[in-house]
Amino acid sequence: MSAPISQLLEAPTRFLFFTGKGGVGKTSLACATALSLSDAGRRVLLVSTDPASNLDEVLGTDLGQRATAVPGTPSLVAWNIDPEEAARAYREKIIAPLRGVLPAAALSSMEEQLSGACTMEIASFDEFSRLLGDGSATADFDHVVFDTAPTGHTLRLLTLPKAWTGFFETNTSGTSCLGPLAGLDRQRAIYEAALQALADPSRTTLVLVSRAQVASLAEARRTHHELGLLGVSNQHLVINGVFKASGSGDAIAAAMEMRGSKAIAQFDPFLATLPVYQVALRPNNLLGPEALRELKSGRDIAPAADFAPDSAPEFEPVTDLIDALEAGGKGVILTMGKGGVGKTTVAAALAVELAQRGHPVHLSTTDPAAHVMETLGGHVAGLTISRIDPEAETEAYIAGVLSAQGPGLDAQSRALLEEDLRSPCTGEIAVFRAFARIVAQAREGLVILDTAPTGHTLLLLDTTEAYHRELGRQARESIPEEVRQLLPRLRDPGSTRVLLVTLPEATPVHEASALQDDLRRAGIEPFAWIVNQSFAGLQTSDPLLRRRAANEIPYLHEVADSLASRASLLRWQPEEPVGPAALRRLLSSHQNTSPAQP
Repeated sequence: MSAPISQLLEAPTRFLFFTGKGGVGKTSLACATALSLSDAGRRVLLVSTDPASNLDEVLGTDLGQRATAVPGTPSLVAWNIDPEEAARAYREKIIAPLRGVLPAAALSSMEEQLSGACTMEIASFDEFSRLLGDGSATADFDHVVFDTAPTGHTLRLLTLPKAWTGFFETNTSGTSCLGPLAGLDRQRAIYEAALQALADPSRTTLVLVSRAQVASLAEARRTHHELGLLGVSNQHLVINGVFKASGSGDAIAAAMEMRGSKAIAQFDPFLATLPVYQVALRPNNLLGPEALRELKSGRDIAPAADFAPDSAPEFEPVTDLIDALEAGGKGVILTMGKGGVGKTTVAAALAVELAQRGHPVHLSTTDPAAHVMETLGGHVAGLTISRIDPEAETEAYIAGVLSAQGPGLDAQSRALLEEDLRSPCTGEIAVFRAFARIVAQAREGLVILDTAPTGHTLLLLDTTEAYHRELGRQARESIPEEVRQLLPRLRDPGSTRVLLVTLPEATPVHEASALQDDLRRAGIEPFAWIVNQSFAGLQTSDPLLRRRAANEIPYLHEVADSLASRASLLRWQPEEPVGPAALRRLLSSHQNTSPAQP
């Protein structure tokens, strides 16, 4: 039995985590919770550990690189952990004590070594651990609310305490992929305290956030199990955006309610294992304190039944984009964007369509959550599928390094190399090499990559120089040709087409815009935008759905008129786009995209 969201805060613990599949509403719920606690007179710190955080937009205020008081709230302070700033501070903390002790050349080498994506991750984790494991860091607050990153990244973050404490116990060389272990070892007590706090149900509540969708609930169930293995037992589930038709007899509304009800019913055994809360679908974007307060209170914003949306802009038929994508019969297609916008679905739909057109297609994913297999739902002639499995890739990489270098090493040197390869950062290098290998396959045919959510993807793309350094340090071998050619291939519009996938909402559009800017700075020009799950083209009389359609219009114009050189629009589907037939129907949903009229 589901309860109102307000019951979640009847006896709040000191630490509250909100996590789940990308796009389920973690940030909105974390902000609403922090605001509710603040309104009740509690001193609250709201922290985002998501590399692609949108706390600023949801709270309606600019946040700096340190904790910032939120205007208009009694006692709420918010903070985005900026990965780049955290990495800079982390490097300085490690290197500063050694200035004047080591030669300048040695310090310069250390700074270079500490400039990779793995350092960014451990630096952000360092801040996260301090807030959780060092009582003095949050002594001024009654509660700390964490808006965590999409699930795959979050799970890696939460496993790092065990990974690093285990590495300390076995590493005797005094070095790691992050430089001297002395700097890390000083933090060991804090890391251990952070893990203890996570596993203490009297101090920590883990809130899994989901939508009434099969993929989202499956991810919540998987996360529930994996967190349980970490010892995190105090778990709750919020099903966000639950839709109830107005009773008008509208076929679209009835289909949408039925789709959600069927998804929830499918997971009844899982839902019976933990407290469950439901939050109704809202017609408006949850931006600013007042909208967030309405979410927590459960009050409805009654949409005007006679509201007629303005005309949507014209979008290019998605079939025209596909015609351009298949030209030449080879190359890599990357689907990128904020978590939860439908990158996996779009990637799978494109793969099915191109295979049906007679092209050999390889579909793969770098997403830790890896929903490609479930979305595809069956065999398609001409289509092969793979996943970059971090564990398997890491094992293969370690075996390869030891096979190449081990025979030429004495026992002590081999032991030191084995210790070095046990560091968590080795996995980053292994995954990166696999990514480069799959991109290289596009020389012979069409490769579609369902990439990880935005922040993690950019860290992956930024790893090239760090990879070169680390590979040279660990394996002492020449750089593989596919790695040397990776960035040139990504920058070549004849070899790579990047599709930015978004929803017609504020945060996904603005995050895709920021991603486009980052890609352009890296010399990669996006090929097109795809706006997914639009209500603006649906013939519906349901008041709430009509209001949602109206709220899409400004963001549709923003994409079509100013952000994208070319763009297509896909409508919301009455059935889950799972399986080859449903995926092909999704790509025909661009037709009749003018908004419904009363």
